[in-house]
Amino acid sequence: MSSIPNRESLPYRDCVGIAVFNAQGNVFVGRRKADDPEKSTDYDAPWQMPQGGIDAGEDPLRAALRELYEETSISSVSLLAEAPEWIYYDLPDEQLGKALRGKYRGQRQRWFAFAFTGADSDIDVSAPGGGKFHAEFDAWRWERLSRTPSLIVPFKREAYEKVVEAFIDIPQRFTHA
Repeated sequence: MSSIPNRESLPYRDCVGIAVFNAQGNVFVGRRKADDPEKSTDYDAPWQMPQGGIDAGEDPLRAALRELYEETSISSVSLLAEAPEWIYYDLPDEQLGKALRGKYRGQRQRWFAFAFTGADSDIDVSAPGGGKFHAEFDAWRWERLSRTPSLIVPFKREAYEKVVEAFIDIPQRFTHA
């Protein structure tokens, strides 16, 4: 039986998170596939917004646009806001040494909010990028931003509450425009 790594000895993985708002002020959420490495389905909370790692030397905004396309095929967006600070989450003990390739204690995320300027038919989570990228989601929908913390795995809930706080005024821009 392998032992759990020392949490403090592991770094955070730099990553981006993406809140994509439609014309009604709702955000894109995708349902993680059953083979999800973070075991979201084990927690009965498989829905989340797109996210992914920042490559070495990559600008976080570029990483956000790349990850969004690689996970959803969405490329028609305009930047609305960037969260004012990094948002962190820690993996639970049972996932240390397993999730995130076993190298990290959690993630340090830079969150961006975008307005979706395309059509729903542009979104393809089953064969993102025309099939060039591994599908991370098996379904998607539009959801109220305020509901996203209740849809995410418990260990990411606090991070999602901070995302909601950072972008809370954005849905009103659409409904009162």
